[in-house]
Amino acid sequence: MPEQTEWEKKAASLLKAELKRQGVTYAQLVEKLAAIGINEKEVNIANKLSRGKFSAAFMLQCLSVIDRRLVSLD
Repeated sequence: MPEQTEWEKKAASLLKAELKRQGVTYAQLVEKLAAIGINEKEVNIANKLSRGKFSAAFMLQCLSVIDRRLVSLD
């Protein structure tokens, strides 16, 4: 299996940090995504975030449902 790139690590870290900042668990994220018609399983979200392999659209959907409109890349 190929190693995660720096960009994949940064994307996963950023999304995990925003979830933590908002106090949102993966289970809660599943519910919030379902409310906008995105059907994910908790295990799939955990896998995406551990691998750092997910689309920009998925990241935007997650940030939107946890009400994070501004994020810092630093």
